[in-house]
Amino acid sequence: MEVTIDKQYPIAANEKACWLVLSNITELATCMPGATITEQVDDTHYKGSVKVKVGPASAAFAGDIEVLGVDEATKQIQLLGKGADRSGSSASMNLTATITKVDEHNVTLTGKASVIVNGKFAQFGGRMMTSVSDMILQQFANNFDIKAKAMGASLSPVGQGSEGETAVGQTGSSHAGSSNHQTTAANTEAPKLQSELNGLAIAWMLIKNFFARLVGK
Repeated sequence: MEVTIDKQYPIAANEKACWLVLSNITELATCMPGATITEQVDDTHYKGSVKVKVGPASAAFAGDIEVLGVDEATKQIQLLGKGADRSGSSASMNLTATITKVDEHNVTLTGKASVIVNGKFAQFGGRMMTSVSDMILQQFANNFDIKAKAMGASLSPVGQGSEGETAVGQTGSSHAGSSNHQTTAANTEAPKLQSELNGLAIAWMLIKNFFARLVGK
């Protein structure tokens, strides 16, 4: 069974930071909840795994990732991922992701994917698989947004311009500002990456769709 996905997500980070995350396969993989790169075979081939947990039950997919193309000029990358679990179920995804600049501090992340599933997952039907895929991609986009913002912060110059002049000319004010900054930073918790696929939400989506089909019949 095959489903096609075409989604756009607003990302509140600059274009350079977003591209640094998107073009780094190891970094990008951490945006997918439950995904891990286990081995880099060469410049375009990787091995990895994806774990899904629903309550006490869990499943693990082992697979391969191939980088089909990276275009810095258009800020686009194309990947092909294939995997299978111990039950014999398998899945593959041909994904094209593109970053489009909106302004100096925002971009749009566009993802176009063709997903093919075989085995027990195929029984859910195209509509269910599309709903589940949308949910997973939303988790991915949320993580991408967090990592791109962190990357953008690491690229920003520190201690330059007027701040540097204040540190020299007004020592007392500088210390006070530093103290206030530290207090603010301590009271503000950075958003956390979703390290696992939201299995409960996926299960609930499947249950709702199942009963919706029964009512429809």
